Amino acid sequence: MSATSSEIGRQMADALTAELVLRADPARAAGQQRYMKSALPFHGLTAPQVRAVVNTVVAAHPSAGRDEWLATVRTVWDRATHREDRYAALGLLRHRRYRDWARVADDALIGLLRHLITTGAWWDLVDDASHVVGALLQADRPVMTPLLRAWSREPDLWLRRSAIISQLGARAATDRDLLAYAIEGSIDDADFFARKAIGWALREYSKTDPAWVRGYLDAQAPRLSPLSRREALKWLQRTR
Repeated sequence: MSATSSEIGRQMADALTAELVLRADPARAAGQQRYMKSALPFHGLTAPQVRAVVNTVVAAHPSAGRDEWLATVRTVWDRATHREDRYAALGLLRHRRYRDWARVADDALIGLLRHLITTGAWWDLVDDASHVVGALLQADRPVMTPLLRAWSREPDLWLRRSAIISQLGARAATDRDLLAYAIEGSIDDADFFARKAIGWALREYSKTDPAWVRGYLDAQAPRLSPLSRREALKWLQRTR
């Protein structure tokens, strides 16, 4: 008798957890937790090790369907006891096997992303989830553009950060109006992670359209924080 969809999902979640525990390195883990200022402890795995675990488990327990895949990501994330559990959940979300599923901007995926961003609430997790947000924007602008404009005005810092950095790497496909609107929502925020995100987004886009970024920096000079401006200028100063 074949396993049901929910059973396969549980098997995948259990296998991910077991594989991460198996590769634990307590000596490395303590330093990782200090560096990341994480409430969750670490197992002590490197990023390549986490990716290898995800690849191994996906090969052994392929999801039976999209709903089950989303549910498995949520299960691994919500029951995390160590930070690598959440890295593995994000690895499952971004895995190449499920790329087509991750390009469908429906309520299920958008709701999951919002959950990951607001409960992750730290730069490493939020930035990783934002890769999926950015891919969704490229795949479905009519849905994602108004959503990200709304996120950019949320009280939650991490949703606003995701809106700002969602177009990293988009190059010529960058929606400049959306970028400027997203920045506007956090330009007066004194938080380091908001200011860093603004500078990062502008720096990356300066590699594609330096004239637009210079014009934006000149126009917003009185409002941009020194940190945002320094970050934004890094590429422009190097290429003079």
